[in-house]
Amino acid sequence: MTEQRTAPSGPPPSADDEARHYLELYRRMRFIRRFEAEVQSLFQQGLVHGTTHLCSGQEAGPVGVCDVLGDDDRVAGTYRGHGHALALGVDPAGLLAELLGRQTGVCAGRAGSMNVVDLEHRLIGCFGIVGGSIAAATGAALALKRVGGVAVAFFGDGATNQGYFHECLNFAKVHELPVVYVCENNRYGEFTPFEQVTAGAIAARPQALGLPTITIDGNDVWTVRKTAAEAVERARGGAGPHFVESLTYRYVGHSRSDPGKYRKPGELDEWKARDPLVVARARLGERYGTSAEAVDRVDEQVEGQIAATVQTATEAPFPDAGAPAREFKP
Repeated sequence: MTEQRTAPSGPPPSADDEARHYLELYRRMRFIRRFEAEVQSLFQQGLVHGTTHLCSGQEAGPVGVCDVLGDDDRVAGTYRGHGHALALGVDPAGLLAELLGRQTGVCAGRAGSMNVVDLEHRLIGCFGIVGGSIAAATGAALALKRVGGVAVAFFGDGATNQGYFHECLNFAKVHELPVVYVCENNRYGEFTPFEQVTAGAIAARPQALGLPTITIDGNDVWTVRKTAAEAVERARGGAGPHFVESLTYRYVGHSRSDPGKYRKPGELDEWKARDPLVVARARLGERYGTSAEAVDRVDEQVEGQIAATVQTATEAPFPDAGAPAREFKP
């Protein structure tokens, strides 16, 4: 299931092609949702060690953004980065094996859940340090300005209060680097509502530095993809850094020790009514006439793929403690 994607520079040429394309984007989102559910189950069984941070509810962001990237582009994800990796085409069995600490993992079982790297699929890293992805993508953009390509940084709303954020956006604008900053604003920094710790609007910060900035519905993969395509194309063309604030929501707690009791009554239900999968299902039918049966068949295909992924990963061997780590090549 490993794949390398070179995205088209514009929308699909026909309505039928567009319908098939967005049904495929739905499949990717559905796969990420089911993958995260399996990760949670395996974690509860004690098979995933350390901790995990799931992106359930946020799938439209990584899928929409990564769909418009080409082979020369690079992505830096967060510790909530399984969706970023899968959206880039990282092998699901290899990713799950990594979380299980198995030898066949994408980092030979040594990175765990938060620090996955897969240079073959343009993932320069997922970063356990809040805001670390911002610095990594900015550095990658400095190199890409010379050789071609665009860097993308995914990060949460909490990272906008880190020094990385202000220093890197300033540096990127001064040097007009080809980088797109994507803030996945899921309303909470760990357990704290972002408005309790963030003065003013997040979007006002990059705007003050002169970055083209837009705030979008991060649960609508059509909106995400269109916005990302425009930002990436402008950055690629020499227009410098761009900023996208993607408004979304995570359905689970921050990590394993968080039951999410800090949510306001009814808040979770309100956001689930705008679930990326629900939105996509409805849009496929309304815009293209895609039948519910066709979408159901995709769901069934995903279930088969997930079952095969889990079987392959859980049957993989553990690494030899005395063996050297796998060599990583760019």
